[in-house]
Amino acid sequence: MNLKNSIKKTGIFFLLLLSLYMLFWPVPIDPVPWQAPYDKGLTGKFKANDSLSNLEIIMVPDLTGPEDLALSNNEIFASTREGWIIKYNQQTGAVTKWVNTQGSPLGITFDKKNNLIVADAYLGLLKISPNGQISVLTKMVNGDEIRYADDVDVTKSGKIIFSDASTKFSAKFGGTYNASLLDIAEHGGHGRILVYDPSDNTTKVLMDNLNFANGVALDKESNFFLTTETGSYQIHKYWLKGDKAGSSEIIINNLPGFPDNIVRGQNGRFWVGLVSPRSKIIDALSNFPKLRKVVQRLPEFLRPSATYYSHVFALDEDGNVLITLQDPIGKYHTNTGALETDQWLYISSLQSKNLARLSKKYLNFEGKDD
Repeated sequence: MNLKNSIKKTGIFFLLLLSLYMLFWPVPIDPVPWQAPYDKGLTGKFKANDSLSNLEIIMVPDLTGPEDLALSNNEIFASTREGWIIKYNQQTGAVTKWVNTQGSPLGITFDKKNNLIVADAYLGLLKISPNGQISVLTKMVNGDEIRYADDVDVTKSGKIIFSDASTKFSAKFGGTYNASLLDIAEHGGHGRILVYDPSDNTTKVLMDNLNFANGVALDKESNFFLTTETGSYQIHKYWLKGDKAGSSEIIINNLPGFPDNIVRGQNGRFWVGLVSPRSKIIDALSNFPKLRKVVQRLPEFLRPSATYYSHVFALDEDGNVLITLQDPIGKYHTNTGALETDQWLYISSLQSKNLARLSKKYLNFEGKDD
């Protein structure tokens, strides 16, 4: 009997310790209550399909990503998690390592002088000259550090629009992916969109209070840019010119997944990667901040994380969905976006090991086509 009582008391003691841990152990997030919109799932314009099952895989040995893509002189440039900017020659098929930022390069684009502009989550906004020389353009705004430079685009006048995904959860906080999970779990509106003007080296805030500010893409004439708000499943349109200059509007919301990068394509299209389908747990607990803290105390493998499902889609400047491309098997998963050329749609990824592309012969756009 004494042994049974001892085991029982020990069990109660450990249960008490576990309860105290789950209720009171400090966590890095301070969740804000909000009401997630009802997830309609893959219906309507987002009806499930297997269009991405025809992807062609381009081997990129020993590297993870590519997070974002840019085109110059018939070469595809890509940023990888290991810090490398790589080049893929479309004619020869050769993949080469070009420059390593020694940070975490995410969004990339070229300016008029063929400098590669890089949003580096660790180092800020960078410029890489055609000969591979790296310089820091900005890493501060209004005396505050840029903690998570994410995506970037350049206006016709040379100004650089880029996102600072989270002012609270630095990308150095366990890496870019882990920091994004924390920011989304808290839903504290820590993201912002910034503009850097190389003519006077100033950096200003254009938008703030975003829940993980992510992709940025300008229209061809730089009248506006679109930006994805990953943690709220929506896309904003911000006007740079005209009567609406300085204002923004939501052009699409309640997306069936977490939007990542957004890239201007051809004929007024914009391509968006849905890095993962929505999480039922995150949505169900959106209005229960204390329970979200409890979830954060669970072992990492039990917390919500990205689900492998391949998904990119195109929309117009008004938020109308033109085409959606998917692969439920998720062979090339955690898609961050897509780069459109005359013949191919190159797909980027957060966690895949290679580069992928889809022949445009498989695409059937609604409305105006090429």
